Amino acid sequence: MAVIGIRSRGIELARGFAGIPNVRIKTLVDADENLFAERIKEIGEIQQFTPSADYDLRRTLDDKNIDAVVIASPDHWHALAAIWACQAGKHVYVEKPCSHNIWEGRKMLEAANKYNRIVQAGFQNRSIPAVIDAIKFLHDGGIGDIYMARGLCFKPRESIGRCADDPVPKGVHYDLWLGPAPHRPFNKNRFHYNWHWFWDYGCGEIGNQGVHQLDIARWGLYKNEHPVKIKSTGGYFAFDSDQQTPNTQIATFEYADGKIIQFEVRGLYSNTEDSITNKGRSVGNLFFGTKGWMSIDGSTWKTYFGRDNTPGPSGGPVDFAAKSHLNNFITTIRSGKKELLNCDINTGHISSALPHLANISYRLGREIVFDGKNETFKNDKETDIMLRRIYRKPYIVPEKV
Repeated sequence: MAVIGIRSRGIELARGFAGIPNVRIKTLVDADENLFAERIKEIGEIQQFTPSADYDLRRTLDDKNIDAVVIASPDHWHALAAIWACQAGKHVYVEKPCSHNIWEGRKMLEAANKYNRIVQAGFQNRSIPAVIDAIKFLHDGGIGDIYMARGLCFKPRESIGRCADDPVPKGVHYDLWLGPAPHRPFNKNRFHYNWHWFWDYGCGEIGNQGVHQLDIARWGLYKNEHPVKIKSTGGYFAFDSDQQTPNTQIATFEYADGKIIQFEVRGLYSNTEDSITNKGRSVGNLFFGTKGWMSIDGSTWKTYFGRDNTPGPSGGPVDFAAKSHLNNFITTIRSGKKELLNCDINTGHISSALPHLANISYRLGREIVFDGKNETFKNDKETDIMLRRIYRKPYIVPEKV
């Protein structure tokens, strides 16, 4: 295997895959060579084999000895790296959100199908036994007919401040890091981690932590299609900084049958929700049905019924078992049976589209109506433009994969 993007989430995934029997991390890839020495040493110790390192993923994709790649780069690189990997004959594990825009997600799905590659999306809740049990309980009618799912992402985020442009640091291959994004002078506030808060590279908190809870919400509602109406409002409050994405955001997604997902990002100061349980919820999901409601927090779920909130069936807590998602990917590759994947690229694409749709509504300042079958907006050219981006040569997501 090769791991592309090794600073944060990528090194966690490298540790996990390196610990699976008969899996070897051959190459670590990152545009920042300053990370190499420490990461090579750590992964080498875990797997008793010293990996190589490269700053250019294209050379790694040319390596015939690599069977699969892990993509944990910034969001704006996910689609192109995954498509190139499929074209090179590699299987792919791609972090959430799968894409930086909706059109890219469709192209990733087309590439996986065309080249017959196994592509797992990094929504690891899909492999957590307790969450699987909770969703089964919902789908079996445990709380009645579910009419609303609510996702919570109340994560404290401090100001990133303001930074002047700087010379590119030694060891950083900045043109490669930018990839498909527009060229701008180097600025450390747009670089490591803080890229999440700029539209060129990230999708804000709703596409960062929030996309996990949106995936669970859609899964629990049993919605395998796109919503038809989307409205999102919010803003960036309290701080004066370079950040572009909101630190407070509310989104509502309505489906064709009228059922809804509500989602809320709170990055400032906040209470929790679901105070009837022991500690309330700051990151998690709530489901509301005609008989009762459910709370999911990590690998713990609880249900309550009637006007007096009588406790019902529950599950967990158990080990978060994030590694089971990695094992599922490896098991599927070895079997060659795509149907074994717990979160294939189609599932990942539909869930990743939710924060993209919310952000389009937020940035336009109005409700949008989506034609999910064709993945376009109805009679709305202004919004259709936001389905994709203008790519910087040579880092272009192709029309035909």
